[in-house]
Amino acid sequence: MGAALAVAIPTTADAAARVDNPYVGAKAYVNPDWSAKAAAEPGGAAIADTPAFVWMDRIAAIDGTPGAMSLREHLDTALDQGANLFQVVIYDLPGRDCAALASNGELGPTELDRYKNEYIDPISEILADPAYAGLRIVTIIEPDSLPNIVTNAGGTAGSTDACATMKANGNYEKGVGYALHTLGAIPNVYNYVDAAHHGWLGWDTNMGPAATEFKKAATSEGATVNDVTGFIVNTANYSALKEPNFKITDSVNGTTVRQSKWVDWNYYADELSFAQALRTMLVSEGFNSNIGMLIDTARNGWGGSERPTSAGPLTSVDAYVNGGRVDRRIHAGNWCNQSGAGIGERPTTAPEAGIDAYVWAKPPGESDGSSQAEDNDEGKGFDRMCDPTYTGNGRNGNSMTGALPNSPVAGHWFSAQFQELVRNAYPPLGNNGGGDDGGNNGGNDDTQAPTAPAGLTATAKTSSSVSLSWSASSDNTGVTGYDVYRNGTKVGSTATTSYTDTGLSASTAYSYTVKAKDAAGNVSAASSALSATTSAGGGTGTGALKVQYKNNDSSATDNQIRMGLQLVNTGSTAVDLSTVKLRYWFTPEAGSSTFGTACDYAVIGCGNLSLAVKSGGSQAGASHYLEVSFGSGSLAAGASTGEMQLRLNKSDWSNFNEADDYSRSTATSFTDATKVGVYVAGALSWGTAP
Repeated sequence: MGAALAVAIPTTADAAARVDNPYVGAKAYVNPDWSAKAAAEPGGAAIADTPAFVWMDRIAAIDGTPGAMSLREHLDTALDQGANLFQVVIYDLPGRDCAALASNGELGPTELDRYKNEYIDPISEILADPAYAGLRIVTIIEPDSLPNIVTNAGGTAGSTDACATMKANGNYEKGVGYALHTLGAIPNVYNYVDAAHHGWLGWDTNMGPAATEFKKAATSEGATVNDVTGFIVNTANYSALKEPNFKITDSVNGTTVRQSKWVDWNYYADELSFAQALRTMLVSEGFNSNIGMLIDTARNGWGGSERPTSAGPLTSVDAYVNGGRVDRRIHAGNWCNQSGAGIGERPTTAPEAGIDAYVWAKPPGESDGSSQAEDNDEGKGFDRMCDPTYTGNGRNGNSMTGALPNSPVAGHWFSAQFQELVRNAYPPLGNNGGGDDGGNNGGNDDTQAPTAPAGLTATAKTSSSVSLSWSASSDNTGVTGYDVYRNGTKVGSTATTSYTDTGLSASTAYSYTVKAKDAAGNVSAASSALSATTSAGGGTGTGALKVQYKNNDSSATDNQIRMGLQLVNTGSTAVDLSTVKLRYWFTPEAGSSTFGTACDYAVIGCGNLSLAVKSGGSQAGASHYLEVSFGSGSLAAGASTGEMQLRLNKSDWSNFNEADDYSRSTATSFTDATKVGVYVAGALSWGTAP
């Protein structure tokens, strides 16, 4: 009894200061379990040191399973690596993933108490250990579950009884709320809620209800919006980061890209545009204005010899889209072990506005599910969407699944898939591989510049702006963006083949050129110069359309601008609405420079409208404008669209002062509005432009 006991006391790390974006200045943890498997594969050494998320997909994973470290062991190894950022997926809700059997979980629909007591609480206890206070701990909260409540819980072709049960009992919302509240109480934890992908929620009938559902869950079980750092899209999915060869607003022979079979009336063709738009909507829903988005790019590269370099033929809208889309899945609803996929962008910090990081949430090489039924003790079932012979269901348009054969149970190593992902990486893997600390964009041995952009043209002009478009450049590894020059000075960059230059003077000629660039920093020669002259200030349209306005907002100094608009065809022939845009000019004064928009009601359906706030120049009362676009259809001679009730707000919800806004009037019933512009094919057709 006299012998002294030697007790090892863990050294407490310095507390990590709370930051807005946890990825800025961070060195992320590399999981040795995954890294060893990747390095053992042909070509895998190129990415074996890339940071990826650790998945806690069952209770047993917390203490470790055969061949996989425990959560505490992962955290200790992160400290040994000198990392200051650790990424973990929280994934074990009751009745988990009610629409995908391959990722069903171990807990039954009513086992919420087990989820709290046996899963979240032990994880929270470990993450809160002072030894890990110096780590920024990023969590992904419960992939797929809340989106399933929105789209698959009744009334749709993809609905399941299991999802209806989870919607009725509310345990998804309660579980997510409890996880956010419990983990969010730890100062160095940053919670990101899963928000599906554009091919799931990109329609307004899904996107708005999803934002509402996310808010409901984020304010359940003691949670508040302050427990949410942001959201992640494309988790474990394959949706392309960017579709460079066509735009959602393109038309072929009068038919819009949105009407193509692939896009299917979606408002978004890729994950970046979806993530940025969803962020704006979530802020409008009441989430904090500084939330950031993550995009999982582990498997959405779609490179290799089959990657298109230009749009398809103009014979039909389907040929145009299918020939040019880099996402080569049979259907955007296909999600299991997709054939032809490739490694995507390497983890990158703050790559675009509103995006905190590109991350690897799903470690490449880990299966999505087994191609045939396999017994396992992990609660994971067999989903026919992982069977390459299955002819599909309502969620994928009854298409073939495009799944690879001979796949193992979800989460198990799938060598054939890993090797295919490496072969089809985009950007291609260079000699130095990727991401030793999360910031590599691929090989640095590329010295070939892209071809110069061709076909530069002005697609629209106002008294204060010029809209430009050009043909895509080509490159041996791939074009990543374009720089736009006005009179020899760079004025902006874009990842697409269009750009609008604003803040210009009326009746003034400007010279434009464009240069393409690739991931290695190679820059093309300049395009041929284009001279474009802005419209005269105060120009007045004289076409056959007019717009009527009524003021739906009795206060000129609150935090929203509300209006009623209707478009009237006063001519003798029908007008193609896809060519028409309305502009309501205003000034935001101080506060946020980003905006949220909403359609509360429209006779023609809010789903037929697209709203965007754009910078319009420096004229008094008209530095910005709300642009209203129409998806499709025609407006018959003498007909009206009927009322469209619209509103907009600043992202920080600060107040406007509408008294001097160019387009505002005090009329409370519909009156011809000569200060609201109507543009047809880019030309002013009605109203007096500022």
